[in-house]
Amino acid sequence: MQTVETLNEGLKRAYTVTITSKDIDARVDKEVQAIAPQVRMPGFRAGKVPANLVKKMHGESLQRDALNNSIQESIQKLIADQKLRPAMQPSVELDEGFEFGKDAEIKVALEVLPEIAAPSVDGLKLERLTVEVADAQVDEAAGRIASQQGALEEHAASHKAKDGDTLKIDFVGKVDGEAFEGGSAEGVNLKIGAGQFIPGFEEQLTGVKKGEEKTITVTFPEDYGAEHLAGKEATFDITVQSILNADKPKVDEEFAKSLGLEGLDKLKELLKGQIEQEHNGLTRTYMKRKLLDQLAASHDFDVPPSMVEAEFAQIWQQLQHEATHEEDPAAAIAEMEAEKDDYRAIAVRRVRLGLLLSEIGQANGVVVNDQEMNRLIMQAAQQYGPQDRERFVQYVRQDPMAAAQLRAPLYEDKVVDFLFEKAEVTDRAVTKEELEAAIEAEDGDLKPHVHGPDCGHDHHDEKPKAKKAAPKKKAEAEDAPAEAAAEEAPVKKAAPKKAAAKKDEAVAEEDAAAEEKPKKKAAPKKAAAKAE
Repeated sequence: MQTVETLNEGLKRAYTVTITSKDIDARVDKEVQAIAPQVRMPGFRAGKVPANLVKKMHGESLQRDALNNSIQESIQKLIADQKLRPAMQPSVELDEGFEFGKDAEIKVALEVLPEIAAPSVDGLKLERLTVEVADAQVDEAAGRIASQQGALEEHAASHKAKDGDTLKIDFVGKVDGEAFEGGSAEGVNLKIGAGQFIPGFEEQLTGVKKGEEKTITVTFPEDYGAEHLAGKEATFDITVQSILNADKPKVDEEFAKSLGLEGLDKLKELLKGQIEQEHNGLTRTYMKRKLLDQLAASHDFDVPPSMVEAEFAQIWQQLQHEATHEEDPAAAIAEMEAEKDDYRAIAVRRVRLGLLLSEIGQANGVVVNDQEMNRLIMQAAQQYGPQDRERFVQYVRQDPMAAAQLRAPLYEDKVVDFLFEKAEVTDRAVTKEELEAAIEAEDGDLKPHVHGPDCGHDHHDEKPKAKKAAPKKKAEAEDAPAEAAAEEAPVKKAAPKKAAAKKDEAVAEEDAAAEEKPKKKAAPKKAAAKAE
């Protein structure tokens, strides 16, 4: 194999790699020797077919396989010899004029990760905003549980339904005057104001009485789960069987014991713990954003354009999706277009911070151990049906990029925790409202995507905050896990853009086409229920 560097500019690299025909032919001969004992041909005993006939029968296929394997090994050798750290998958192109029997010349282009000076983790200063759990909050939480546990008692026949009442109804849904499948039911409980049904359904039942019949008109949301109903206007013929009201039980010792607890003190202890956990999550979100601000301000280096483009594409796709749910989608999109450069700058910041966190983690020995990884895999596998779980586990264990994506959130959390420990932290007591307001003030900063050589760039859980026109994300979403690369893994094998064979254009498909990732099992939908 001969290698010539043709480009070394910034983070961009390009090479011409020549694979000799002698190397390819040697691979073919070796494969012929390996398969000859299994080849069957009339007139020859099993395993005695001459090598030249085996090559004649399977030569074209063997040549393609040999060329593909030579290309893949050459790329891996190039990366190892040149000590490259690819940012994304290399682009590989086979020379147009290639013919079997001649040397193969391939062009390899890629971007590499920047060399980042050992990041300093000293001098970090953070403020931890803490919220004390008030007794009133615990009592309010206990009251909510009591409301949910309350027995339903029927109102008098003269009672008019109001917000908070539960109606037992029969209904028949129709589109264009025809009843549609799944649109009818009897004895359904509907609580006015709970938002369980599609918009406009519950509100039109305010003021009805027991035994009343009423026809309402609603429009299914554009993004309704059942495509044949999405965006359609429908009528529902409704009969009110009864109107019920929850008899809220008293929060006392007996109530706590009815929940299977030792007593009221234990109930309050559990509720206080849950509220503290919620507050701690908000505190961490605020601290993490302040941490990222400090890192961004103290580190500046070039980032691979391809990674920025991938990040920006994900951000833009998310914003476009959100814009479609605005009252005026066209105005929302116009607003986005006007601020496109700002979003691209955010993508640069996210990539830079992601690379920085990855570098800090690797430099300081932050790892996700085997036990933690196994737990992540088993937890993720639970989202699939029993028949697909084992396939998912095998898929993750065999694909380094899939494993990196799964490992990413925990790895990032561990890097952030490491930096929290290194930082000088001061505490300040605030109210929950003040903490939420502080997070809201930081809401424009999008979280980083923690990159590394084995990153698959599947930004499945990224939720950028859209400016002005696009709907605003809740503060909690800003602390959603970002991907991370715990350690370097072999670069996924890439198929050359142009192949030698006529019909079989891909000299070889990517090695990773082993097995398709199992799909999630779809959940059944209810006809009149609120859209997913």
